[in-house]
Amino acid sequence: MAEPSAATQSPSVSSSSSGADAAGAAASGGGSPGACPGLGGKSCASSCADSFVSSSQPVSLFSTSQVHDLIFWRDVKKTGLVFGTTLIMLLSLAAFSVISVASYLILALLSVTITFRVYKSVIQAVQKSEEGHPFKAYLDVDIALSSEAFHNYVNAAMVHVNKALKLIIRLFLVEDLVDSLKLAVFMWLMTYVGAVFNGITLLILAELLVFSVPIVYEKYKTQIDHYVGIAREQTKAVVAKIQAKLPGVAKKKAE
Repeated sequence: MAEPSAATQSPSVSSSSSGADAAGAAASGGGSPGACPGLGGKSCASSCADSFVSSSQPVSLFSTSQVHDLIFWRDVKKTGLVFGTTLIMLLSLAAFSVISVASYLILALLSVTITFRVYKSVIQAVQKSEEGHPFKAYLDVDIALSSEAFHNYVNAAMVHVNKALKLIIRLFLVEDLVDSLKLAVFMWLMTYVGAVFNGITLLILAELLVFSVPIVYEKYKTQIDHYVGIAREQTKAVVAKIQAKLPGVAKKKAE
């Protein structure tokens, strides 16, 4: 009679022990708000920032898919926020100096953080709680950049710098006459553009185009491709005629 009772009691004992293990795991991993399980109570913000800073490989803040979704208005709220913020920044730079815009931005940020810090301190004093500093999770983040990560970023940048230097030398020393003539014509056209627009105005126009042209092209892709193909064929014909009249280019093609 004792054996059946023990057998019937074993499921409850095992279930209670497993419940205790689950409770212990929850207490160790999820005891503190914002903590990541398996990180010893370390916050997710701190762990993500540490992994970003200590990474030895150069990383990009935005992936290609994120940029694609942004300029094609996949998430209207996110795109509207980015577009509105950057447009306001550029319009502010067009109306005020860089120093004034930077000063106002820093003052606005400090106003928000100081107000929030004072508000949390008052709430803690009234409720007699000991939550601590409201930005403690971010203050504990180690933002030191390792020498290995720094060298990787520099090496990645040097690849693009070397390519740009080679291109500049090739164009200015006329390695290819047609390419150098294209650069000359483009710079000549830019003199007229510079007489009408300044740099900030061009940046504003570029942002408007970036956030409007892709979505328009997506809607009218067939018609646009048709007219672009016609213009491309005409451009190729004109370039071929010009190259045929240039003796150096004709000789190079013959060889």
